Amino acid sequence: MRSHDSFGPATMRKGRRKFDDDEPDFLKRSSLATPHLVEEPDLPETGDNWSTWDGALHGPKPRPDWVRTEHAAVDDELGMLKTGKEADVFLVRRHVPDTDKVSMLAAKRYRDGDHRLFHRDAGYLEGRRVRRSREMRAMANRTSFGKEMIAGQWAAAEFAALSQLWAIGQASGLVRVPYPVQLIGTELMLEFIGDWDTGEAAPRLAQVRANPDELADLWLQMTDALSVLARSQVAHGDLSPYNTLVHEGRLVLIDLPQIVDVVANPQGADFIARDVRNVAGWFTQRGLRVDVDELLERLLYEAGLR
Repeated sequence: MRSHDSFGPATMRKGRRKFDDDEPDFLKRSSLATPHLVEEPDLPETGDNWSTWDGALHGPKPRPDWVRTEHAAVDDELGMLKTGKEADVFLVRRHVPDTDKVSMLAAKRYRDGDHRLFHRDAGYLEGRRVRRSREMRAMANRTSFGKEMIAGQWAAAEFAALSQLWAIGQASGLVRVPYPVQLIGTELMLEFIGDWDTGEAAPRLAQVRANPDELADLWLQMTDALSVLARSQVAHGDLSPYNTLVHEGRLVLIDLPQIVDVVANPQGADFIARDVRNVAGWFTQRGLRVDVDELLERLLYEAGLR
């Protein structure tokens, strides 16, 4: 299964950063004190950078056999797949040089606190907690530190949700999401959903032109996925035909940073209802008859909210 966020073939764009230090005067102090100690970074002979697998939080086991865990693996950044309101997604080829060990990944990089455009943080973050009161205050006051904390929460929440749903999907076959390969800070690396040879991502549901039988099958897959979410007591939070892909006849749910715990969040039932209505509207506009109220009642029951 080869497979994320959808847009056309990646445009080629490469670059290397020579320094990445948190202290703003790092280069100035180094050049004044011991300039001869400032060394070129350890870069591979081929590829943009060494794989970051070794220092990352890893996805669930058993891992797909295409996941590259070798220390000798390198990453080639092939270009941007998508730019969004909260993150940019890049196509990355991770491979072991001079072998056929290759994987194609979607690197989702959340923007820093000054550039992210999350506009409904408060509603989604209800029910999420951090242990330290200082961090809670910073998040509530939207300080620079607080914004970074929120960005980290979005990335961690998406990684955890994908890990849970991927495991459920492997066991049940009722929901499909990209495999979450790794998480480092606010960068999430995922299975690329699309053509690995061309770098062309799978189309969004909104782009698909389905005949009546295909439409009915896609709706069945959607209701199965919604049921899995409800039984897990979560809602996607922003489900629509624009963040659902269709790959080899299967629906693939993407973009889950705003995943909502429908029990802890007082607006949980409203998030479920919004997800249902968003996707049901697309199917009804294409001539499929669906009973939204019946589906919603069932999902609320499965989520333990009825």
